[in-house]
Amino acid sequence: MMMRKYAMLSVLSLCILLLTSFSTKDGIVQKSRLKKIVIDPGHGGHDSGAPGKYSNEKDISLAIALKLEDMIRDQIPDIELVVTRRSDVYHSPVTKANIANQAKGDLFISIHCNSADGIKHSTFSGYKTETYYKGKGKKKKKYTRKVKQYHTYTTPNPAKGTETYIWGAHRNERKEVAMRENESLYADSTTAQMIEGFDTNSPEKMNFINLKTRQFFDRSAFLALTIQDEFKKAGRINRDALQRQIGIWVLQAVAMPAVLVETGYISNPEEEDYLNSESGQKEIAQSIVNAIKHYRTSLDNKGADRVK
Repeated sequence: MMMRKYAMLSVLSLCILLLTSFSTKDGIVQKSRLKKIVIDPGHGGHDSGAPGKYSNEKDISLAIALKLEDMIRDQIPDIELVVTRRSDVYHSPVTKANIANQAKGDLFISIHCNSADGIKHSTFSGYKTETYYKGKGKKKKKYTRKVKQYHTYTTPNPAKGTETYIWGAHRNERKEVAMRENESLYADSTTAQMIEGFDTNSPEKMNFINLKTRQFFDRSAFLALTIQDEFKKAGRINRDALQRQIGIWVLQAVAMPAVLVETGYISNPEEEDYLNSESGQKEIAQSIVNAIKHYRTSLDNKGADRVK
């Protein structure tokens, strides 16, 4: 019985590698593995996100997300799109994850703006004469002393550029929960038949989920790096693709590869102008579209497990 289980694990691992690889038959290219993308404009409604001098993150995120949708429809028309919100409404992270999982997306992209605290300054502004007393009763005497005075003020943080996040590898356990709860999203009919007889918590089933989680992590990392490369080509400052040490819950809760794009620093006046401009929003959206094209080509030509 034990040998049979080990054999099933080995066969399952091999089948996953084969099923997730792109293949051709009689020279005819198979349909792309990337069929549906879920676009999530960050924040919304009462949740304004990070504030700028004259704008809010929620509005910029929505504007960029809708431009991204239009560009994908125009440039990659065979990809189906789902947008978690199209107006100024609030959806909780749970609702966002449910929308993505129920749509059975192949990819989740969340659009946000970054922010950095202002820089505090203190400058010497002179002296102030301060009166104080010593002693009690008839012995009480009045004294004066000079006390240094400082003027404090805050200037905008000069931080600028883009970052793209994936969930931290130490958060894989939460991702595996999402995978177990939404198995029908990523298990094709052949794989579903293969694992149908496995108990929910069996080693075979857990091995399958673990393999898919690692695969989705690799795909997410590849896309995040590619997005940052495209931003760099467009002249933006590349602040790198990163794993979020404090988890971004929605990235862990969707049963698909997922990234969160910080499009720029709304706290920087120069960046805020760029993020609110038509040209800036189009440049950001086009960079993400270019990255999606590369990501899709890598999936289709190399096979998902070899996307690095």
